[in-house]
Amino acid sequence: MSSQQEILSDGRFSRIARDPMFWEMPEKERKVKIDKRFRAMFHDKKFKMKYTVDKRGRPVNYSTTENLRKFYALSESDSDLSEDDSKEHIEKKRKNKKVQPEREADT
Repeated sequence: MSSQQEILSDGRFSRIARDPMFWEMPEKERKVKIDKRFRAMFHDKKFKMKYTVDKRGRPVNYSTTENLRKFYALSESDSDLSEDDSKEHIEKKRKNKKVQPEREADT
């Protein structure tokens, strides 16, 4: 740490401490906010891929949904809905879509 203080006190590098370009990005601003139209990407099978090796051929065990959660966040209004609630909501929509065409055929 003392070497870091020496660097910042040096006249050549003093602007680094004051320049916002070199500040660390706040956690709130790091993730891109996703609204309710795109919340399905967190649990939809179309967006999920399971990797067994990384780009250099080393064995790994993770899926793309972990990356999605790392870079994207639900917007404030949608964050109160949990994944279980959203899954139930989608299942209800599917059931409603199946029921509606049958009703139209009967009339």
